[in-house]
Amino acid sequence: MRVPRIYQPVNELALNQQVKLDEDGAAHIGRVLRMTQGEQISLFSGDGYDYLANIISANKKNVTVEIITKTANDSESPLDLHLGQVISRGDRMDFTIQKSVELGVSTITPLFSDRCGVKLNSERLDKKIAQWQKIVISACEQSGRSVVPVVRPAMTLSQWCAEQTDALKLNLHPRAAHGINGLSLDESKDSHKVRLLIGPEGGLSEEEIAMTETQQFTDVLLGPRVLRTETASLTAITALQLRFGDIG
Repeated sequence: MRVPRIYQPVNELALNQQVKLDEDGAAHIGRVLRMTQGEQISLFSGDGYDYLANIISANKKNVTVEIITKTANDSESPLDLHLGQVISRGDRMDFTIQKSVELGVSTITPLFSDRCGVKLNSERLDKKIAQWQKIVISACEQSGRSVVPVVRPAMTLSQWCAEQTDALKLNLHPRAAHGINGLSLDESKDSHKVRLLIGPEGGLSEEEIAMTETQQFTDVLLGPRVLRTETASLTAITALQLRFGDIG
């Protein structure tokens, strides 16, 4: 049986430390998986390490474990990829966030644009951000990552594009001169930084496209077919990981 991986939001984990799992972790181990004393689970807290732990006690509400090993997790990509994703309708945004984490994205910023089509008041938006962060954590548990990407507070497209960065800034455009394979990065650096902008289902407005040009975004082409927003995100991330990261 595969050892379950559980995220624990603590400042530090250490060898021989006894840890009482939080409510979500205890429910999954004690109620869903029905694991018992003597079985093992793997913990991570976002510091890049995995912590193998023995279950000391377990019931449906409370699980206590003892950490027995600490191992560096080398699953992070050399590509530092920041996804600026215009918020999509329904469960498409959830799907995009989940799969982008599996593919190695480092940071996610939800964006509002002229053709976004999603209206959220501040309370609902806060709940959405919390929900998306939980999806990120679940994707890390499933995919074996021990560094947890951050879902940043939502902002407008223009605010995100104007942020200062030394990353290569990319925007998908059907009339771009070249694709991702035509890009180049500074090979002398240990890690590469890329900001990837993915627009809404209706595409960016002409004014927004002009704004990305002003903010020195590079237009790239994915191919001759029109892709849905969630397909475009994952296709572009995969292509970038093939070109500059650790896929392939």
